[in-house]
Amino acid sequence: MTTVSASPATESVAEQVPLRRWFGVAAVAMGTFAVVTSEQLPVGLLSSVSSALGVSEGTAALMVTVPGLVASATAPILPVAIGRLDRRVVLLGLITLMVGANLLSAFAPNFALLLASRFLIGIAIGGFWALAAGIAVRMVPEKFVPQATAIAFGGATAANVLGIPAGTLIGELTDWRIAFGVLGGLGLVVVVALLALLPQLPATQAVHLRTLGRQFRDPVVRAGVLVTFLLVSGHFAAFTFVSPILQNLAGLDRAAIGPALLGFGIAGIIGNFLTGAVAARNVRVALITISAVLGTVLVLVAMVGGTAVAALGLLLVWGLAFGGIPVGVQTWILRAQPESMEAATALNTAMFNLAIALGALFGGLITDNVALSAVLWFGAALSALASIAIWSTRGSRSASIAEA
Repeated sequence: MTTVSASPATESVAEQVPLRRWFGVAAVAMGTFAVVTSEQLPVGLLSSVSSALGVSEGTAALMVTVPGLVASATAPILPVAIGRLDRRVVLLGLITLMVGANLLSAFAPNFALLLASRFLIGIAIGGFWALAAGIAVRMVPEKFVPQATAIAFGGATAANVLGIPAGTLIGELTDWRIAFGVLGGLGLVVVVALLALLPQLPATQAVHLRTLGRQFRDPVVRAGVLVTFLLVSGHFAAFTFVSPILQNLAGLDRAAIGPALLGFGIAGIIGNFLTGAVAARNVRVALITISAVLGTVLVLVAMVGGTAVAALGLLLVWGLAFGGIPVGVQTWILRAQPESMEAATALNTAMFNLAIALGALFGGLITDNVALSAVLWFGAALSALASIAIWSTRGSRSASIAEA
């Protein structure tokens, strides 16, 4: 078995990468596909789970809140806790944990045990995301790093396009428990792929808590982290309830939710590439555009999305905007701290998942105590704040980096 040392970029094989290495990167992409699908699968099954287990839709949204909170804590803590442990071993352990947690979800007899399984999912999500980017970079020489990173994180995009809609469709055609069970089976495939294709990946350097603190003291990183929180929490406050929104506000049949989310995911892929192209020139402009579009579309869904056709059209624009958020904020963060990628990524991953959790939590509170449509206005308000936060960086070091 081959051992990956400090960085393949220093190796003599500068022009060609063994095919096995690319397969290894693809295995990591399968892992990101599995963990993102695991995290967001309840979004499409919210109504089914709430009906089956006798809880409100706002309470059922805790299935998104709990793993998000746990992942936000795991992302910065796990790289510190594992020290110099082989990253291959850690990834295998995290995906195995995900498999067990999804199977527990499938057989949970009550909502309390279901939430316990979602707690375990959060550990797997936060740990895997914190390590995945750094591993993809180490698998290939420096000139191939952009392609490897795109493949590794392409699994997350594929999860929105295929994983979540497919899981929703399986749940609607059969039972929501079957959807969780199928996802557990997919995790076993990922375990086999990682075991067969990843080389040993000893740590290049240990991550310490002071390293994470140093990242947060950087004003550019702080600006990126704030924008991540506002955009992601605003999106998930509303998107967690996209199924009841489409059914109750737009009159869409439950069976049409899966195909609607598929359209959302496809639009997200387009948004990902469009934002990537703009962010390569000016990431600040890219993030302001995303914020403006996301806020506008949420307002329009609340105001004119009362018909199926209008709601579906706006859902596609919503997907375009959301698809650009990960690549936009990640580009901002990496430009700020290119020499401390694993630590900076861990910090942003923590905030991303915290935003998912709190967005779903506050969305649930608003839905249960105000009105379903109020979550759309709440999400739009946070998007507007994100625009202000980005605009306020004009003339600062953040702006100069963003426009580099």
